[in-house]
Amino acid sequence: MKDSPVAFQTASTLSFDEAVAAVRAALAAEGFGVLTEIDVQATLKKKLDVDREPYLILGACHPPSAHRALTAAPEVGVLLPCNVTVSVEGGTTVLRAMDPSAVMGLVDAPELASVGEEIGGKLRRVLDACRG
Repeated sequence: MKDSPVAFQTASTLSFDEAVAAVRAALAAEGFGVLTEIDVQATLKKKLDVDREPYLILGACHPPSAHRALTAAPEVGVLLPCNVTVSVEGGTTVLRAMDPSAVMGLVDAPELASVGEEIGGKLRRVLDACRG
């Protein structure tokens, strides 16, 4: 599965629940905490009575990098935390993580480039560890 302009993405052989557990463990191993969790499937069912396949958004934060980014450009806070998704699409478990380099490039602060590269490497390792 090819990356998109804003996200790293890969298919996984793990089930949805196995992938969620693996992503949480891999994020923790890379120094991330999960600050937010949005169960899109449950929310759309409740709010719109729409049935869809499982889709979970995890808002992940790497505190040292967030601190560096916010110190360099406080407005970068609107782009945080780094979202990681686990979904089922056509029977396949799909993992995505935002590409922080693409997002950090939106802010006119050259010192953010190294933050984007560092966090991008960590998020790629998370997805690689969870392919199954």
